[in-house]
Amino acid sequence: MDVFEAIRTRRSVHKYADKPVDWDKVVTILEAGKFAPNAGNLSNFKFITIRDEDARKKIANACLQQHWMAQAPVHIAIVSEPEKSRRFYGVRGERFYTIQDCAAAIENMLLTAHSLGLGSCWVGAFQEEKLRELLQLPESIMIHAVIVIGYAAEKPVMPPKYRIEHYVFLEKWGQKKNIPFSSMGWWSVRTEKAVREAGKKLKEQQEFLVSALPGVGLQTAKLLLEHFGSVRALVNASPEEITKIKGVGEKTAEKLIKMFGEEYKVL
Repeated sequence: MDVFEAIRTRRSVHKYADKPVDWDKVVTILEAGKFAPNAGNLSNFKFITIRDEDARKKIANACLQQHWMAQAPVHIAIVSEPEKSRRFYGVRGERFYTIQDCAAAIENMLLTAHSLGLGSCWVGAFQEEKLRELLQLPESIMIHAVIVIGYAAEKPVMPPKYRIEHYVFLEKWGQKKNIPFSSMGWWSVRTEKAVREAGKKLKEQQEFLVSALPGVGLQTAKLLLEHFGSVRALVNASPEEITKIKGVGEKTAEKLIKMFGEEYKVL
């Protein structure tokens, strides 16, 4: 799974199978968090891994009674030392960089879990004091989130997303003029893949048309499919519709209709 595919297909999972996660996979996920970008390379994040079932239930309760969390066999609490960032970057480091660092680490871990065939979810709603008590955190430590990891027992669908042009400005706030089409959602890795698959399907339909209907050459098949889009639409077309296509004569149209007969109407 490439990076973009992992980003595009990752989902927040709320139902998990009763199946343990190998410790090696957990370590790989933790390693991914370690390699996240962070201010000044201070690595101002720590990961507390929780696997004990009773402890997971208590954490789920502290996270505003989100009891579904306890199904996941692995919980990871992401914490930081705000004072550490403050020493280097002042108030901005304490209140801003610390949060950014941990958020980057969390996303790395979520994507890595997905790439390993695991489900996960980022939980940011919790009773802080209760969670601090459960994890025995010193006063100087700040908790940012809990992520849960396990084998998914559901396949959440992709939620609605705006097209990329709704998110993008050029050079300054509000500026959309002259944005190239390539950055407006007209072309992307996903679009390229879809076009490639559509081209493959079109070629298969062309070959089917040529083999199923003797007398129809490849060039005529291309013209017909480019116009109608599919064999199904072509089969259900009238002679008049077919003769309107430049390069397909009336005799060819009549021949096609005759050859289609009723056996192809099921396509």
